[in-house]
Parts: sequence; structure tokens; C-alpha cells
Amino acid sequence: MATSPSPLTVRTIAIPEDDPRRTAALLELLPDRSPLSWVRGGEGLVGWGCAARLDTSGPGRFAAADTWWHAWCERVEVHDEVRLPGTGPVAFTSFAFADRPGDSVVVVPEVVVGSRDGVRWITTVGEPSTAARLPVDDPGAVRYGAGAVSAERYRRSVAEAVRLLGSEDSGRAAGSGGEAVRKVVLAHDLLATTAEPLDARYLLGNLAARYPGCWSFAVDGLVGATPELLLERTGRRIRSRVLAGTTWPTPGVSAEELASTLLGSAKDLSEHAFATESLAAELRPFCGELAVPERPEVLRLRNVLHLASHITGELHEHAASNGVAALLRLAAAVHPSAAVGGTPTPAAVSLIGRLEGMDRGRYSGPVGWVDDAGNGELGIALRCAQIEDGGSPGGAGGRARLFAGGGIVAGSDPDLEVAEAAAKMLPVREALDGLG
Repeated sequence: MATSPSPLTVRTIAIPEDDPRRTAALLELLPDRSPLSWVRGGEGLVGWGCAARLDTSGPGRFAAADTWWHAWCERVEVHDEVRLPGTGPVAFTSFAFADRPGDSVVVVPEVVVGSRDGVRWITTVGEPSTAARLPVDDPGAVRYGAGAVSAERYRRSVAEAVRLLGSEDSGRAAGSGGEAVRKVVLAHDLLATTAEPLDARYLLGNLAARYPGCWSFAVDGLVGATPELLLERTGRRIRSRVLAGTTWPTPGVSAEELASTLLGSAKDLSEHAFATESLAAELRPFCGELAVPERPEVLRLRNVLHLASHITGELHEHAASNGVAALLRLAAAVHPSAAVGGTPTPAAVSLIGRLEGMDRGRYSGPVGWVDDAGNGELGIALRCAQIEDGGSPGGAGGRARLFAGGGIVAGSDPDLEVAEAAAKMLPVREALDGLG
């Protein structure tokens, strides 16, 4: 009589006090092959190896990922001695911005090390293979060149968007035939080529060192440090940090003056209101309570200042218990938000397809992690680069695409928008140039 194969075992244990992994920085534990990361302020998750993987695309990518992930979790045997968010089965995720083109990925690591509230744990899937941790090498000199969309082409696209948004037929401009587009988010890219092989850990570590208040992520070659939290779900509690409206350091102008100007800017306040109202509208059907600040605050980073709003809520009990509000299902409801798409979002996304002129890939898509209870954290993949070719020792150097953009409204200045995108690319450029 045939017997069923034993289920794969997922085991989580607390790391003992005398184990060197207990005190090491999370990013220092990563091997050089396909590192996975979601770390902020020294806490979070890192992973390596691949126990399972899903590649998906299209408008149903979030539902497909959620269905696949829960089916995988049902087939494993879980021994979790820690029982915190992020223990037990965990998958790292990175989704394409657009329905088409673009590929999305869900990766279940063989090993995850996590840290939260002073607790450090390790999760293993089956019998993980040994991963040697080789030294992180400097990629050498970096050359920058135009990507699919040069800065000048981006300026022309912004100028065309401003013209359309200021016209009486901006709804028809997107092919929607409906409500006029009030904001559209456009982006462009930059190609970086390194003299020596490019190790994702080099870029990741430098970003984390300079931006500890951001979420430093790495999933399938997409590496960045995002200041924007799309959604966090812990049980019935949800949280989001919306960013829209930006300024950047100017010689002779203090940070206090910049913040005051930003808080008084009608253009930036309008752009921010579009983003917060859009996200809140998509979340309300799932929530019994939802708190949206009346006015934003200012988030200060090394390279820019953003208007920021923290949205918090509590899911309806039935939404939290029947799976419709699992994190990946919620992501399908809120992505793309007005912060990365525009307002109204469907028409704005259509306009992006007409004006932008490139495939964003997973830039500005949701990125983060999810556990077997449907909890987790998803940021928006900003301040990032897609490593297209890491290179090889003794061979050619590496190659990566950097991305940045901004929200365009009727009062936008194309030259200032180009300068804003350059300011947003600065973190990744400095990280590549070795400024840790």
C-alpha cells in the first residue's frame, strides 16, 4: 500500500543568547546568493535559499499569489516556538507596478532570521542547504547613462502631462471618457554600470546605513530603501504611511524653512490629499474603524522632505476571518495607490501608459513579506534599483537600473520635476558610489 510523503517541516526557534547570530546585525548574516531583506532600524527579516517560488503576472497576480501561498502553507508541518508576526512560514514578495507588462515573484526562503522587540529567531524549511557568506566587495567605479527614458525625455513627458491636466479634456486624454485626471505619476530610469561585480548586499548595506528609518528591501534583485509603507497587517490592525508632496535641500535654506514651505504649498498639499483620500477610500469597505489625519506632517530624510500621513484602522471581524482581507488581497484592493499612479487612478494609469514610455517592472509596486496568517508588511518599491546583471569575478562588471519619479498636477514645473527625480535617485547613487 502506497504511503503519502511526509510533509515539509517549517521550524521556528528562538536564537540562544550565546549564539553569534543573536547579536549580529541582520544584514551581516546574508550570503551573497539571492539575499532577501525587509529591515528597518535593525529589526525585520532576512532570508536566503529558495524552498519554493511563484512567478506570476497580469491583473490577477495578487490573487494568484495569495492562493498559491496559502495552498503551500497548508501542505507543510509547522513547529513555531516563538509565535510572533514573521515567525513560522514566511514569503518575500515583489509585485510589478502594471498589470502588463511586468513579472511578480513570491519567494519562500529556506532560512529566515528575524528580530522584533528584542526577540531574535530563526526559521528553517526542511533541511536547508549550506550558504557560505563571502565578503562583500566594492563594485569599483560606477558609470551612469540614460536608461529607457532619459531625463530630457522625462521632462518632455512631464510637460505634456501638465498640458493635458490643464486642459478641459484631460479625462478623454487618458482614453477614459470619464472624470478628468487631476494627478498622474510619471517616472524615468538611469542605467548604472560597475567596473567590478555588483553584490546586492553592497547596495543594501549602504542604503540601510544611510536611511535606517526606511525599510531596506531586497527581493529577486530589486534592492532599495523605501520610506513609504503601503500596508501593514497584524491581526485585525492595519497601518499605512502615505507620502506625497516633496521638496529637497537648497543651499542657504534651513530644514525648518523647507518644512514650513512644504506644509504651506497648495500644490503639494493637493497632491498629498489625492493620495490619502484614494487609499482611505479603498480601505474603508474592509474596516470598521479607519483614522485619517486631517493634515499631514513632514518626514525628513537625508535627500528629501515629504508630506506624510499615518493611516490606521481595524478590519471588520468577518473581513479578517474569511480571507478577503489577507495582506495580499488587501494589496490588490489598494494598488496602485494615487501616490504611484494618480487620480482618478484607472484613468491616470492609462495616461502613464501613454506618456511614460517604459516598463517600470517592479519599481513602485508592493514589496515586502507575508506570513501564513495573512499578516505582514508591504512597502512601495521606491528609492531602488533592479540589478539586471551582477557580473562575475574575473569577468564583466554589473549593471543595474535606477528609478525615480513624482506626482504631476496642473501646476507642476517640468524642470523642477526633473530635479525632484534626481534628488530621489541620490540615495541609490550614493550607495553604489560607496557612501555607506
